[in-house]
Amino acid sequence: MVGLNMQDLEFTHGGYVADNGQTWFAEIPSFSPGFSVGIVGEMYLHKNFSLRTIPSLHFGERRVVFRESNTGEEEKFEVKSNYLMFPFDLKISSDRINNYRPYLLAGIAPTFDLSKKNQSPVQMKPLDFYLEFGFGCDFYFPYFKFIPEIKFCLGLSDVLNHEPNILDQSLLKYTNSISKATSRMIVITFNFE
Repeated sequence: MVGLNMQDLEFTHGGYVADNGQTWFAEIPSFSPGFSVGIVGEMYLHKNFSLRTIPSLHFGERRVVFRESNTGEEEKFEVKSNYLMFPFDLKISSDRINNYRPYLLAGIAPTFDLSKKNQSPVQMKPLDFYLEFGFGCDFYFPYFKFIPEIKFCLGLSDVLNHEPNILDQSLLKYTNSISKATSRMIVITFNFE
């Protein structure tokens, strides 16, 4: 499996006011595409149902922009993530029509962030769980199957490290302005079986 991913974070702001009266809000204004690679494993339960796992690596980054509510001042930070993902999905396929077969899938994926910690005020916890759903289509060729797929991954836990290990303590005002951060990811892949 090879493909592209777009990583995102959904922030919940806590209304933290710094000592100087500043209030900061975080957002990710644009997506940066990343690279995905993995190995496909599938077990057929019935002609239309199968269990599938694709242990995979997802390399990417997010560009977080903090804006001060009164002055509009901006600060930008990059958050790199290298996810090792172990999804377990139920794949529901239609009957084969000529040489193609569309399907839907849903499942859960434990995920480990392998990236090294940086000096950004937005630091992630290493473990998360994603709820996955998506769709794709099996295209049958004489010697292999080609499978384009789109999958949406929604993080289920707060991944923000609320006590980051950073040297510059003045950056804590950015961390404290966020009360919760959940991960989201869109993955577009091309599987070869």
